[in-house]
Amino acid sequence: MTKKKKIDLVLDSILDLNTNNVWTMTEEQIAGLWERDRQQEDFASSEEKLLNVIRLCFEVVHYNPNDEREAKKYEKDGWVHFSRCDERKGRVALRRKYIQRITDLSYENVKHITAAMLLELIDRNFGGGWDSIPLSIKDIIESSFEISTTQLPTSRIHAKGGTLERKVEQGFEVLEIEKGTWTEAIFAKKKEPLQKLRCNSDSRYDEDGNLIQDENEDEDLEDNDALDNDEDNDTFYSSFAEEAVVKEETEEGFPLED
Repeated sequence: MTKKKKIDLVLDSILDLNTNNVWTMTEEQIAGLWERDRQQEDFASSEEKLLNVIRLCFEVVHYNPNDEREAKKYEKDGWVHFSRCDERKGRVALRRKYIQRITDLSYENVKHITAAMLLELIDRNFGGGWDSIPLSIKDIIESSFEISTTQLPTSRIHAKGGTLERKVEQGFEVLEIEKGTWTEAIFAKKKEPLQKLRCNSDSRYDEDGNLIQDENEDEDLEDNDALDNDEDNDTFYSSFAEEAVVKEETEEGFPLED
């Protein structure tokens, strides 16, 4: 009898799975959570939603376990299985998607690779450099990475204090692609995630949708009204001279005409 491998369940429930933490999960962890939690009441209503999340970074296949040929196919090559609540829908086989080509990148999975992994994918792209990458893929890459390039004679690419040295000091990973006597250097660094600004409003409303003002707010409004009605309050109009003093031209240094 084979000993079952212990699986660390990193989430409290498979229902806690989302588009962020699914990337940190293994096939075994997902299957273990699923099999444990699918017995819960009303779990069936969440199945399709969870499967869509899982599909972001895993291949998901439904198969008939009673079909010997199908069952044998998904018993190898790294496939892991779990059951559906409705057994008539068969079982699910899942296996992690691996990013093998630069065309496998998407706006979602590009967030979860390192700069070194990105440059490895670019290097596999027939050695064509940055300009050989389709514009659509460049847009995906630049959504998560800072990218810059330079081309210099190979003899100067590693010059002390040069572009390559400065970029590395700034935290960029670098890929060098030789093109004859010249070398193209592609620099990549992960962008810092943007923080969403939240606007917190302390305003409150009654049942009819009318704004409820605090007593302090009423006092502030009264103080402002008092300032507006204050006769001694300096305003543009009160400080404006009644009559402008017109100087003689001679005072400005211009001669008067006879």
